[in-house]
Amino acid sequence: MRVAVEYSPYDEQLNVDPYPLYARLRETAPVHHNEDLDIWALSRHADVDAALRDPAGFSSANGPLLDSAIWGPDAHKVMSFNAMDPPGHTRTRALVSAAFNPRRMAGLEPRIRDIVRGHLEAAVERGSFDFVTDVAATVPMDVISELIGVPAGDRAEARRLINLAFHRPPGARDLTPENAEAMGALAEYYVRWVGERRRTPGTDLLTTLAQASADGAPLTDQQIIALLGLLVTAGYETSLRLLGNAWYWAWRYPQQRALAFDGRSADWVEETLRYDTPVQYVVRTLTEDRTLHGVRLPRGARVLLLVAAANRDSEVFPDAERYDLDRDTHRAISFGGGPHFCLGAPLARIEGRIVLDELAARIGEYEIDQDRTVRVHTTNIRGFASLPTTIKLR
Repeated sequence: MRVAVEYSPYDEQLNVDPYPLYARLRETAPVHHNEDLDIWALSRHADVDAALRDPAGFSSANGPLLDSAIWGPDAHKVMSFNAMDPPGHTRTRALVSAAFNPRRMAGLEPRIRDIVRGHLEAAVERGSFDFVTDVAATVPMDVISELIGVPAGDRAEARRLINLAFHRPPGARDLTPENAEAMGALAEYYVRWVGERRRTPGTDLLTTLAQASADGAPLTDQQIIALLGLLVTAGYETSLRLLGNAWYWAWRYPQQRALAFDGRSADWVEETLRYDTPVQYVVRTLTEDRTLHGVRLPRGARVLLLVAAANRDSEVFPDAERYDLDRDTHRAISFGGGPHFCLGAPLARIEGRIVLDELAARIGEYEIDQDRTVRVHTTNIRGFASLPTTIKLR
Protein backbone atom coordinates (compact mmCIF):
# COMPACT_ATOMS: atom_id res chain seq x y z
CA MET A 1 0.00 0.00 0.00
CA ARG A 2 1.43 3.38 -1.01
CA VAL A 3 1.64 6.16 1.53
CA ALA A 4 0.12 9.41 0.31
CA VAL A 5 2.66 12.08 -0.59
CA GLU A 6 2.13 15.54 0.87
CA TYR A 7 3.87 18.52 -0.67
CA SER A 8 3.77 22.15 0.43
CA PRO A 9 6.26 24.78 -0.76
CA TYR A 10 6.11 26.20 2.77
CA ASP A 11 7.46 23.02 4.40
CA GLU A 12 10.61 24.11 6.26
CA GLN A 13 12.17 20.67 5.72
CA LEU A 14 12.47 21.50 2.03
CA ASN A 15 15.18 24.00 2.99
CA VAL A 16 17.24 21.06 4.26
CA ASP A 17 16.75 18.63 1.36
CA PRO A 18 13.71 18.67 -0.95
CA TYR A 19 14.94 15.99 -3.33
CA PRO A 20 13.69 12.80 -1.60
CA LEU A 21 10.19 14.30 -1.61
CA TYR A 22 10.55 15.32 -5.25
CA ALA A 23 11.47 11.72 -6.10
CA ARG A 24 8.32 10.43 -4.39
CA LEU A 25 6.22 13.00 -6.23
CA ARG A 26 7.64 11.95 -9.61
CA GLU A 27 7.02 8.30 -8.83
CA THR A 28 3.63 8.32 -7.12
CA ALA A 29 2.01 11.73 -7.63
CA PRO A 30 3.26 13.43 -10.81
CA VAL A 31 0.17 15.63 -10.63
CA HIS A 32 -0.11 16.57 -6.97
CA HIS A 33 -2.90 18.61 -5.40
CA ASN A 34 -2.48 20.31 -2.04
CA GLU A 35 -6.10 20.77 -1.03
CA ASP A 36 -5.39 23.11 1.88
CA LEU A 37 -3.50 25.58 -0.32
CA ASP A 38 -5.43 24.68 -3.49
CA ILE A 39 -2.26 24.44 -5.54
CA TRP A 40 -1.13 21.79 -7.99
CA ALA A 41 2.42 20.63 -8.67
CA LEU A 42 4.01 18.93 -11.68
CA SER A 43 7.32 17.16 -11.03
CA ARG A 44 8.25 15.04 -14.07
CA HIS A 45 10.59 16.51 -16.65
CA ALA A 46 8.30 15.85 -19.62
CA ASP A 47 5.35 17.58 -17.94
CA VAL A 48 7.28 20.57 -16.60
CA ASP A 49 9.11 21.11 -19.88
CA ALA A 50 5.87 20.92 -21.89
CA ALA A 51 4.10 23.37 -19.57
CA LEU A 52 6.95 25.88 -19.77
CA ARG A 53 6.64 25.83 -23.55
CA ASP A 54 2.85 26.24 -23.51
CA PRO A 55 2.09 29.85 -22.45
CA ALA A 56 -1.38 29.64 -23.96
CA GLY A 57 -2.34 26.82 -21.60
CA PHE A 58 -0.08 27.65 -18.65
CA SER A 59 -0.30 31.42 -18.31
CA SER A 60 2.12 33.75 -16.51
CA ALA A 61 -0.41 36.60 -16.33
CA ASN A 62 -0.90 36.22 -12.57
CA GLY A 63 2.83 36.06 -11.93
CA PRO A 64 5.39 33.30 -11.28
CA LEU A 65 5.24 33.41 -7.45
CA LEU A 66 2.70 32.42 -4.81
CA ASP A 67 3.02 35.50 -2.59
CA SER A 68 -0.47 36.94 -2.27
CA ALA A 69 0.80 40.52 -2.37
CA ILE A 70 2.17 40.06 -5.90
CA TRP A 71 -0.14 37.35 -7.24
CA GLY A 72 -3.00 38.24 -9.57
CA PRO A 73 -3.81 40.29 -12.67
CA ASP A 74 -1.68 43.23 -11.45
CA ALA A 75 1.45 41.11 -10.95
CA HIS A 76 3.08 42.75 -13.98
CA LYS A 77 3.22 46.02 -12.05
CA VAL A 78 5.84 44.39 -9.82
CA MET A 79 7.25 41.57 -11.98
CA SER A 80 7.14 43.28 -15.41
CA PHE A 81 7.32 40.85 -18.36
CA ASN A 82 7.84 37.92 -15.99
CA ALA A 83 4.12 38.24 -15.28
CA MET A 84 2.95 38.61 -18.87
CA ASP A 85 2.03 36.33 -21.76
CA PRO A 86 2.78 36.94 -25.44
CA PRO A 87 2.41 39.29 -27.21
CA GLY A 88 2.77 41.79 -24.33
CA HIS A 89 5.59 39.73 -22.89
CA THR A 90 7.40 39.73 -26.22
CA ARG A 91 7.14 43.51 -26.66
CA THR A 92 8.26 44.36 -23.14
CA ARG A 93 11.10 41.85 -23.03
CA ALA A 94 12.40 43.22 -26.33
CA LEU A 95 13.12 46.55 -24.59
CA VAL A 96 16.00 44.95 -22.69
CA SER A 97 16.81 41.68 -24.45
CA ALA A 98 19.58 43.13 -26.64
CA ALA A 99 21.55 44.05 -23.52
CA PHE A 100 21.64 40.40 -22.45
CA ASN A 101 22.30 38.57 -25.71
CA PRO A 102 25.15 36.02 -25.63
CA ARG A 103 27.41 38.06 -27.93
CA ARG A 104 27.24 41.15 -25.71
CA MET A 105 27.73 39.01 -22.61
CA ALA A 106 30.86 37.48 -24.14
CA GLY A 107 32.15 40.99 -24.82
CA LEU A 108 31.83 41.77 -21.12
CA GLU A 109 34.13 38.93 -20.08
CA PRO A 110 37.29 41.04 -19.58
CA ARG A 111 35.45 43.52 -17.36
CA ILE A 112 33.73 40.72 -15.41
CA ARG A 113 37.11 39.08 -14.85
CA ASP A 114 38.52 42.36 -13.51
CA ILE A 115 35.59 42.66 -11.08
CA VAL A 116 36.04 39.07 -9.94
CA ARG A 117 39.77 39.47 -9.36
CA GLY A 118 39.22 42.64 -7.38
CA HIS A 119 36.89 40.87 -4.96
CA LEU A 120 38.89 37.65 -4.75
CA GLU A 121 42.24 39.20 -3.90
CA ALA A 122 41.13 40.56 -0.54
CA ALA A 123 39.24 37.38 0.41
CA VAL A 124 42.01 34.99 -0.61
CA GLU A 125 44.71 36.97 1.21
CA ARG A 126 42.89 36.46 4.52
CA GLY A 127 42.94 32.68 4.18
CA SER A 128 39.38 32.42 5.44
CA PHE A 129 36.20 34.14 4.35
CA ASP A 130 32.47 33.72 3.94
CA PHE A 131 32.10 32.59 0.36
CA VAL A 132 28.57 33.99 0.06
CA THR A 133 28.99 37.45 1.53
CA ASP A 134 32.58 38.05 0.38
CA VAL A 135 32.45 36.55 -3.12
CA ALA A 136 29.14 35.17 -4.38
CA ALA A 137 27.07 38.20 -3.35
CA THR A 138 29.49 40.92 -4.37
CA VAL A 139 30.44 39.86 -7.89
CA PRO A 140 26.92 39.49 -9.40
CA MET A 141 25.78 42.76 -7.84
CA ASP A 142 28.70 44.68 -9.30
CA VAL A 143 28.30 43.06 -12.72
CA ILE A 144 24.55 43.65 -13.08
CA SER A 145 25.00 47.15 -11.64
CA GLU A 146 27.59 48.06 -14.27
CA LEU A 147 25.42 46.65 -17.02
CA ILE A 148 22.37 48.59 -15.88
CA GLY A 149 24.20 51.70 -14.70
CA VAL A 150 23.68 51.58 -10.94
CA PRO A 151 25.95 54.15 -9.25
CA ALA A 152 28.87 52.49 -7.44
CA GLY A 153 28.00 54.27 -4.20
CA ASP A 154 24.51 52.73 -4.13
CA ARG A 155 25.44 49.09 -4.77
CA ALA A 156 26.09 47.91 -1.23
CA GLU A 157 22.80 49.37 -0.03
CA ALA A 158 20.93 47.96 -3.03
CA ARG A 159 22.36 44.52 -2.25
CA ARG A 160 21.28 44.84 1.38
CA LEU A 161 17.76 45.87 0.37
CA ILE A 162 17.42 43.01 -2.12
CA ASN A 163 18.36 40.54 0.60
CA LEU A 164 15.80 42.11 2.93
CA ALA A 165 13.14 42.16 0.22
CA PHE A 166 13.27 38.51 -0.75
CA HIS A 167 14.44 36.54 2.27
CA ARG A 168 12.09 35.95 5.10
CA PRO A 169 12.21 34.32 8.54
CA PRO A 170 11.40 30.61 8.92
CA GLY A 171 7.67 30.00 8.89
CA ALA A 172 6.74 33.16 6.97
CA ARG A 173 4.42 32.28 4.09
CA ASP A 174 4.05 35.69 2.53
CA LEU A 175 5.80 39.01 2.27
CA THR A 176 6.60 40.43 5.70
CA PRO A 177 6.43 44.13 6.59
CA GLU A 178 10.24 44.15 6.36
CA ASN A 179 10.06 42.71 2.84
CA ALA A 180 7.56 45.36 1.77
CA GLU A 181 9.59 48.17 3.33
CA ALA A 182 12.74 47.03 1.52
CA MET A 183 10.86 46.81 -1.79
CA GLY A 184 9.62 50.35 -1.31
CA ALA A 185 13.13 51.59 -0.59
CA LEU A 186 14.43 49.86 -3.72
CA ALA A 187 11.70 51.49 -5.79
CA GLU A 188 12.80 54.91 -4.50
CA TYR A 189 16.33 54.14 -5.65
CA TYR A 190 15.08 53.10 -9.09
CA VAL A 191 13.11 56.33 -9.51
CA ARG A 192 16.15 58.40 -8.56
CA TRP A 193 18.46 56.51 -10.93
CA VAL A 194 16.08 56.90 -13.87
CA GLY A 195 15.58 60.59 -13.10
CA GLU A 196 19.34 61.10 -13.21
CA ARG A 197 19.55 59.37 -16.61
CA ARG A 198 16.74 61.49 -18.01
CA ARG A 199 18.74 64.57 -17.05
CA THR A 200 22.14 63.14 -17.99
CA PRO A 201 21.90 60.28 -20.52
CA GLY A 202 24.66 57.68 -20.69
CA THR A 203 25.27 54.47 -22.62
CA ASP A 204 23.85 52.04 -20.06
CA LEU A 205 20.57 50.18 -19.73
CA LEU A 206 19.15 52.80 -17.39
CA THR A 207 19.41 55.33 -20.21
CA THR A 208 17.77 52.89 -22.62
CA LEU A 209 14.81 52.47 -20.28
CA ALA A 210 14.56 56.18 -19.51
CA GLN A 211 14.24 56.87 -23.24
CA ALA A 212 12.16 53.82 -24.19
CA SER A 213 8.53 53.79 -25.26
CA ALA A 214 5.80 51.17 -25.41
CA ASP A 215 2.73 51.40 -27.62
CA GLY A 216 3.88 54.84 -28.75
CA ALA A 217 4.18 56.35 -25.27
CA PRO A 218 7.22 56.72 -22.99
CA LEU A 219 7.52 54.10 -20.28
CA THR A 220 5.98 55.23 -17.00
CA ASP A 221 8.02 55.27 -13.81
CA GLN A 222 6.02 52.27 -12.62
CA GLN A 223 6.89 50.27 -15.75
CA ILE A 224 10.56 51.16 -15.42
CA ILE A 225 10.60 50.32 -11.71
CA ALA A 226 9.11 46.89 -12.46
CA LEU A 227 11.67 46.25 -15.21
CA LEU A 228 14.59 47.35 -13.06
CA GLY A 229 13.34 45.34 -10.11
CA LEU A 230 13.16 42.24 -12.26
CA LEU A 231 16.57 42.76 -13.87
CA VAL A 232 18.48 43.70 -10.72
CA THR A 233 17.07 40.97 -8.52
CA ALA A 234 17.15 38.25 -11.18
CA GLY A 235 20.66 39.18 -12.28
CA TYR A 236 21.84 39.11 -8.70
CA GLU A 237 19.88 36.32 -7.03
CA THR A 238 20.32 33.48 -9.53
CA SER A 239 24.08 33.97 -9.89
CA LEU A 240 24.54 34.33 -6.14
CA ARG A 241 22.78 31.04 -5.36
CA LEU A 242 24.40 29.22 -8.29
CA LEU A 243 27.87 30.16 -7.05
CA GLY A 244 27.15 29.14 -3.47
CA ASN A 245 25.68 25.81 -4.51
CA ALA A 246 28.63 25.08 -6.82
CA TRP A 247 31.14 25.85 -4.06
CA TYR A 248 29.28 23.66 -1.56
CA TRP A 249 28.74 20.60 -3.74
CA ALA A 250 32.30 20.55 -5.06
CA TRP A 251 33.42 20.55 -1.42
CA ARG A 252 31.06 17.68 -0.59
CA TYR A 253 32.33 15.57 -3.51
CA PRO A 254 36.15 15.78 -3.69
CA GLN A 255 36.40 13.65 -6.84
CA GLN A 256 34.17 16.09 -8.68
CA ARG A 257 36.09 19.01 -7.17
CA ALA A 258 39.28 17.64 -8.69
CA LEU A 259 37.60 17.73 -12.11
CA ALA A 260 36.19 21.19 -11.45
CA PHE A 261 39.61 22.54 -10.50
CA ASP A 262 41.14 21.03 -13.64
CA GLY A 263 39.64 23.46 -16.14
CA ARG A 264 36.05 22.19 -15.99
CA SER A 265 34.34 25.32 -14.68
CA ALA A 266 31.68 25.32 -17.43
CA ASP A 267 30.70 21.74 -16.54
CA TRP A 268 30.82 22.68 -12.86
CA VAL A 269 28.27 25.42 -13.52
CA GLU A 270 25.95 23.30 -15.65
CA GLU A 271 25.86 20.27 -13.35
CA THR A 272 25.28 22.48 -10.32
CA LEU A 273 22.36 24.16 -12.08
CA ARG A 274 20.85 20.74 -12.75
CA TYR A 275 21.68 19.06 -9.45
CA ASP A 276 20.62 21.85 -7.10
CA THR A 277 18.62 24.32 -9.15
CA PRO A 278 18.53 27.82 -7.57
CA VAL A 279 14.95 28.55 -8.72
CA GLN A 280 13.08 25.51 -7.48
CA TYR A 281 9.74 26.22 -9.15
CA VAL A 282 7.69 28.76 -11.05
CA VAL A 283 3.93 29.21 -10.93
CA ARG A 284 1.52 29.21 -13.85
CA THR A 285 -2.26 29.64 -14.12
CA LEU A 286 -4.15 27.05 -16.15
CA THR A 287 -6.31 28.69 -18.82
CA GLU A 288 -8.49 25.64 -19.54
CA ASP A 289 -9.42 22.31 -18.03
CA ARG A 290 -6.68 19.74 -18.57
CA THR A 291 -6.30 16.05 -17.81
CA LEU A 292 -2.80 14.80 -17.09
CA HIS A 293 -1.89 11.28 -15.95
CA GLY A 294 -5.59 10.65 -15.42
CA VAL A 295 -6.00 13.65 -13.12
CA ARG A 296 -8.29 16.54 -14.05
CA LEU A 297 -6.89 20.01 -13.43
CA PRO A 298 -9.51 22.79 -13.53
CA ARG A 299 -9.30 26.03 -15.43
CA GLY A 300 -7.81 28.70 -13.18
CA ALA A 301 -5.70 26.23 -11.20
CA ARG A 302 -2.43 27.52 -9.75
CA VAL A 303 0.19 25.07 -10.97
CA LEU A 304 3.71 24.87 -9.58
CA LEU A 305 6.19 23.67 -12.19
CA LEU A 306 8.85 21.98 -10.06
CA VAL A 307 11.89 22.71 -12.18
CA ALA A 308 14.29 21.32 -9.57
CA ALA A 309 12.35 18.04 -9.42
CA ALA A 310 12.34 17.79 -13.21
CA ASN A 311 16.12 18.22 -13.26
CA ARG A 312 16.47 15.09 -11.10
CA ASP A 313 14.21 12.93 -13.31
CA SER A 314 16.02 9.65 -14.03
CA GLU A 315 14.00 9.23 -17.22
CA VAL A 316 16.10 12.07 -18.64
CA PHE A 317 19.25 12.02 -16.49
CA PRO A 318 20.55 8.52 -15.66
CA ASP A 319 21.70 8.20 -12.04
CA ALA A 320 20.14 11.62 -11.54
CA GLU A 321 20.87 11.79 -7.80
CA ARG A 322 24.61 11.76 -8.48
CA TYR A 323 26.60 15.00 -8.78
CA ASP A 324 28.63 14.29 -11.92
CA LEU A 325 30.55 16.81 -14.00
CA ASP A 326 30.80 14.29 -16.85
CA ARG A 327 27.02 14.31 -17.28
CA ASP A 328 25.20 15.47 -20.42
CA THR A 329 23.12 18.37 -19.08
CA HIS A 330 21.74 19.76 -22.33
CA ARG A 331 18.15 18.83 -21.41
CA ALA A 332 18.26 20.54 -18.02
CA ILE A 333 15.62 23.24 -17.63
CA SER A 334 17.35 25.21 -14.87
CA PHE A 335 16.61 28.52 -16.61
CA GLY A 336 13.07 27.58 -17.62
CA GLY A 337 11.92 27.21 -21.19
CA GLY A 338 9.68 28.64 -23.86
CA PRO A 339 9.15 32.42 -24.07
CA HIS A 340 10.11 32.87 -20.42
CA PHE A 341 13.55 31.27 -20.77
CA CYS A 342 15.69 33.28 -18.36
CA LEU A 343 16.96 36.45 -20.01
CA GLY A 344 20.00 36.48 -17.73
CA ALA A 345 21.10 32.89 -18.42
CA PRO A 346 24.14 33.87 -20.54
CA LEU A 347 25.26 36.34 -17.87
CA ALA A 348 24.82 33.84 -15.02
CA ARG A 349 26.80 31.20 -16.92
CA ILE A 350 29.66 33.57 -17.74
CA GLU A 351 29.81 34.92 -14.18
CA GLY A 352 29.79 31.44 -12.75
CA ARG A 353 32.52 30.20 -15.06
CA ILE A 354 34.80 33.19 -14.46
CA VAL A 355 34.41 33.21 -10.67
CA LEU A 356 35.08 29.48 -10.43
CA ASP A 357 37.99 29.70 -12.89
CA GLU A 358 39.65 32.41 -10.86
CA LEU A 359 39.12 30.56 -7.59
CA ALA A 360 40.55 27.33 -9.00
CA ALA A 361 43.61 29.21 -10.24
CA ARG A 362 44.41 30.44 -6.72
CA ILE A 363 43.15 27.78 -4.34
CA GLY A 364 44.52 24.27 -3.94
CA GLU A 365 42.18 23.03 -1.21
CA TYR A 366 39.33 24.44 0.84
CA GLU A 367 37.10 23.48 3.73
CA ILE A 368 33.61 24.65 4.60
CA ASP A 369 32.48 24.80 8.23
CA GLN A 370 29.32 22.72 7.81
CA ASP A 371 28.00 23.57 11.27
CA ARG A 372 28.05 27.30 10.51
CA THR A 373 26.48 27.19 7.06
CA VAL A 374 23.17 29.03 6.75
CA ARG A 375 20.54 28.47 4.08
CA VAL A 376 18.25 31.15 2.73
CA HIS A 377 14.58 30.96 3.65
CA THR A 378 12.29 31.58 0.69
CA THR A 379 9.57 29.46 -0.84
CA ASN A 380 11.20 28.96 -4.23
CA ILE A 381 14.91 29.88 -4.02
CA ARG A 382 17.43 27.30 -2.84
CA GLY A 383 20.89 28.35 -1.79
CA PHE A 384 23.08 29.60 1.01
CA ALA A 385 23.22 32.79 3.03
CA SER A 386 26.57 31.84 4.58
CA LEU A 387 29.40 29.43 3.68
CA PRO A 388 32.35 29.94 6.07
CA THR A 389 35.43 28.81 4.16
CA THR A 390 39.12 28.29 4.89
CA ILE A 391 41.58 27.80 2.04
CA LYS A 392 45.07 26.63 1.16
CA LEU A 393 46.65 28.45 -1.75
CA ARG A 394 48.29 26.66 -4.64
